[in-house]
Amino acid sequence: MESIFHEKQEGSLCAQHCLNNLLQGEYFSPVELSSIAHQLDEEERMRMAEGGVTSEDYRTFLQQPSGNMDDSGFFSIQVISNALKVWGLELILFNSPEYQRLRIDPINERSFICNYKEHWFTVRKLGKQWFNLNSLLTGPELISDTYLALFLAQLQQEGYSIFVVKGDLPDCEADQLLQMIRVQQMHRPKLIGEELAQLKEQRVQKTDDLERVLEVNDGTGMLDEDEEDLQRALALSRQEIDMEDEEADLRRAIQLSMQGTSRNRCQDIPQTSGSHPTSEELRKRREAYFEKQQQQQQQQQAPPGQLTHLCEKSSTSSEAADSDLGDSMSEEDMLQAAVTMSLETVRSNLKTEGKK
Repeated sequence: MESIFHEKQEGSLCAQHCLNNLLQGEYFSPVELSSIAHQLDEEERMRMAEGGVTSEDYRTFLQQPSGNMDDSGFFSIQVISNALKVWGLELILFNSPEYQRLRIDPINERSFICNYKEHWFTVRKLGKQWFNLNSLLTGPELISDTYLALFLAQLQQEGYSIFVVKGDLPDCEADQLLQMIRVQQMHRPKLIGEELAQLKEQRVQKTDDLERVLEVNDGTGMLDEDEEDLQRALALSRQEIDMEDEEADLRRAIQLSMQGTSRNRCQDIPQTSGSHPTSEELRKRREAYFEKQQQQQQQQQAPPGQLTHLCEKSSTSSEAADSDLGDSMSEEDMLQAAVTMSLETVRSNLKTEGKK
């Protein structure tokens, strides 16, 4: 149905949408319809002036607002009728005695214009099928031949005025295409307001689901209406769990690092208590350990010819790291200090992430 022209509702310009959907193109604008309305107002004023410009009826007429248009974008049946005359088209009231005496089956017509209060919409035959081109719908609605008469009768029962459009409509792409093929509609279009309400309901439901997930994860019960903020909050909750795992891994890494360094230096460093390593010293020790682990993995994967070079590089790196650490302390004190400082760093990061 992509070839079918269908203007959706904007403001109260349903008369414009009705005409353009009928003619299958952007034939009329609010400016052009306003010009027709002003012309009709002037013709009515001139007729009223024939009874005398000083008459009470004339003065009352001048004080009344236009009956052919208003500021909201509404246009009268007279404006629509005059606009269609430009294309040689005429409107006939569907339930008038004159038309009913003709006993014409609705499926043998080409199009209808329907009006209820201040809303206008078109029902038109394109190719061999009927479509409801109501601008309040999200798209064209397919109407079967057997349902058309019932649909029009239902509109009349609801208070709609229905007009038959007589005359040859301008050619359009959709009519030519649907002369060759028939379309099927799996899902009927919704009213624009109904679709918006459904989207809003889905958004609220999704927000509620995210809120429940958030409450399960961190127990705060706080809700941010912005979905992205909720997702970040959920991601933060998962990140906190990951950081707890990283804390345990960090403890083991520090212990292995300190044990490896102690074995390499136990014969060279006097053991004294009462001194504590700085953060820079601990950083260098960790770097030395992880570098050594990485080089061991490379030795296992490297060809035999490269093993001698890698071993020399590993020995050089370890000696350089050891030479930078001049302070001496017991192995137990160094391990305890390293674990304490690392845990304080992790807790600080967790608090910072939580505040974000």
